[in-house]
Amino acid sequence: MAPDQALDRAGEPVRPVGDMRHGDHLCLAYVNDEERHAVLTAFLNDGLRAGDALVYLVDEEPAGSAAGRLRDGFGAALGDGRLTILPTAGTDVEAVIDTALARGHRGVRVTDEASPSLRGWPGTERFAAYEGALHRAVARPARPAMALCQYDRRWFAGDHLREVDRHHGGRAGADAVFDDGVLTIVPLFAPPGLRLSGAIDESTLPALVEALRDVDDGAAHLCLDLSRLDFCDLDGLRTLIRANETSSVLDRQVILRSMPGCMELMLRASGWDTAPGIVAEATP
Repeated sequence: MAPDQALDRAGEPVRPVGDMRHGDHLCLAYVNDEERHAVLTAFLNDGLRAGDALVYLVDEEPAGSAAGRLRDGFGAALGDGRLTILPTAGTDVEAVIDTALARGHRGVRVTDEASPSLRGWPGTERFAAYEGALHRAVARPARPAMALCQYDRRWFAGDHLREVDRHHGGRAGADAVFDDGVLTIVPLFAPPGLRLSGAIDESTLPALVEALRDVDDGAAHLCLDLSRLDFCDLDGLRTLIRANETSSVLDRQVILRSMPGCMELMLRASGWDTAPGIVAEATP
């Protein structure tokens, strides 16, 4: 695992979706619609900024319904053909990619909604054949393309997810909302919260305050993953402890996950370990 890669709750390394490059074939194993929307929107917007054609494959949902969902954020791209929605069944992905490249696009981004009823459950020959064909379509060196396969992990058991991982080059996740080389802040989705890596000090505190303000304030829990935090000063700890004060939910709990030992000592010394709504959670 690369040193800058985070782990999802299943322990799998996750690459920021913004780091995807041509030739990549990754999966998005999302935990809820909020995570799916955040990662997919970034994937598509990055493609539009780069001049890539976007191909959205749907398994069971009619193309018109998918277009309705995407129209608010990508209406212009749908209208001028930069974003095309096609049924998975009967679509020759290689031909679609080659056609888009022939029209002058710099590259092609393919994303699909995985449905076991059409492509088979992970572990079956039908599943392997589909993912293998998609991989070959985007991995050819002379063909600048990439693919992001969407999997609702709530539908799949652990064995299924391991098969999904085996047929992809890795998992994609949300981009950081802040990264200045000192502190990196990445959103979490179930429960909503933030993963903090690096150092919280005077220089990075304003970014932390802003990120906390932008987290869903209607959620009953706010999770702060501190497992990759190297340093936190007293003002930073105070900000984390008071994160529930910005919520519209009465008695929202702030979960401090995998807190470093030095922070635990600071928490006890300051007396904030008994603050209402604060829950210290050990490494899962």
